[in-house]
Amino acid sequence: MDVSVFGTGYVGLIQAAALADVGHRVLCVDIDPNKIRQLQSAVPPISEPGLSSTLEENIKAGRLLFSTQASDAVEHGDLIFIAVGTPADEDGSADLSHVLEVTRQIASFMEADRTLIIKSTVPVGTADQVATTARQELHRREKDSLQVRVVSNPEFLKEGSALADCMRPDRIIIGTSDDTACEQMSELYAPFCRNREKLMFMDNRSAELTKYAANAMLATRISFMNELANLTELLGADIEAVRKGIGSDPRIGYHFIYPGCGFGGSCFPKDLRALLHTAEHNGMPLRLLRSVTDVNDSQRHILFSKLKAQFPEGLAGKSIAIWGLAFKPNTDDMREAPSRYLMDALWAEGASVQAYDPEAMAECRRLYGYRNDLHLCATRDDTLEDADALVICTEWKNFRVVDFDHLATKLRSRVIIDGRNLYNPEHVAAAGLNYSGIGLRHILPQVLRP
Repeated sequence: MDVSVFGTGYVGLIQAAALADVGHRVLCVDIDPNKIRQLQSAVPPISEPGLSSTLEENIKAGRLLFSTQASDAVEHGDLIFIAVGTPADEDGSADLSHVLEVTRQIASFMEADRTLIIKSTVPVGTADQVATTARQELHRREKDSLQVRVVSNPEFLKEGSALADCMRPDRIIIGTSDDTACEQMSELYAPFCRNREKLMFMDNRSAELTKYAANAMLATRISFMNELANLTELLGADIEAVRKGIGSDPRIGYHFIYPGCGFGGSCFPKDLRALLHTAEHNGMPLRLLRSVTDVNDSQRHILFSKLKAQFPEGLAGKSIAIWGLAFKPNTDDMREAPSRYLMDALWAEGASVQAYDPEAMAECRRLYGYRNDLHLCATRDDTLEDADALVICTEWKNFRVVDFDHLATKLRSRVIIDGRNLYNPEHVAAAGLNYSGIGLRHILPQVLRP
């Protein structure tokens, strides 16, 4: 099928690559000419496993094209994805200006019927607004005979495994009441449903709410475990034992019950705020989800609180090593990452930061520039030179195995604050290190080396 995608951000680019990889002819459009030139050379603007090779293969095969011209995309695609950003307004609501502007552009160039597929994460009722906006533009052009079908098709991608998620989806939510659109979407996604049927058809509003409800549920599990972890420390219990105990219950399972230093990224915080705004606007405040966000706001500061407790004399003049800057592994995304809250707090106290991340170094430099109190290191071990303490913010695989004896000789205060519970507290304490995780039983260092 001939498909166009407006927006080459995380969602749009991943969707385009996946559709091209199964044989569809995909044209992506973006207003940034530099970004388009970069993509035409198969250089992705984001870090995502497998994306670069997938782009290169499909560009060479002629199945994946890029343009800055909206008219090209409207002429090319019978199906047109809208995958532009919906940033949060000051009141927490989702800003739909980009979605509606793209809709007007599409309608302004239409010379035949088109199906618009909303891939952006949008509030309930957006499909109706898109349909109204398109019809108004067609009426202005005296093209009322043209038909615009609007489909809600939310994404459920996880950064760090987004391309794999898109190629092997758990489910594909389709919101529409139009029979032709249902047939088109069935044909579009048929290559992804070979082993079992994954399409779930429903009305537009239910599809829009499904996306927010899924992220709200996952965020709730995370905040619940984080709050429980904080309680276990006060009670002298071990959250890892509790996690395994409740996770073994098939009604609960092990997914998203790992305690940590708070969730970040581009989805959970923004989507929760948007859903809360929608509920309050309709006169029904969501008390549970308000508590979920409150818990997460507090949890973002737990690493700094734990670190400050280890230095009663203050952190001014201290050098803190940080492992992990991205909000999660396998991405360079630092939006609302725990590392950012920690670094801001450390700098406010007069401390300096020595940081390393396998992917997010360039993004960190873009965000913070060249500061005297920020040193980006070439390797994780380089961060330990003259460091007073180590803080782990992201659970990258290459942080999981370390030589604790070596750390004990490097860290001047022998302090490790682990925001991801990567290590066995007994093993760390045996090397003479003062180790503090999230909800773990504190074990005093067994050996204090000179």
